[in-house]
Amino acid sequence: MLKVVFGITAITLGFAVSSYADTPRIDNREAKQEQRIDQGIRSGALTPKEEAKLDAGQVKVERMEERAKADGTVTQHERKRINRVQNEQSQKIHDMKHNGAHTH
Repeated sequence: MLKVVFGITAITLGFAVSSYADTPRIDNREAKQEQRIDQGIRSGALTPKEEAKLDAGQVKVERMEERAKADGTVTQHERKRINRVQNEQSQKIHDMKHNGAHTH
């Protein structure tokens, strides 16, 4: 009986911690930025070199998010920092898609 109580408690705490570490806004924005990069590749607006730089920027954001989630809590400071880097990444995507360098 005691094992069952501890098991239920552990599961409940696990859900509580994981839900606090959820980052749906960050994840959605990451996905949208990936779509923008993919669209730039398909249209020829991004060169392979530009794609590689943008992909490295996306990996940086993903790593920041993973480090922020590592302790089970993503603080407001961590969210702001990730948002700032995502803003920079978004600007880079725009600039590279509109810099005149094309693959076609």
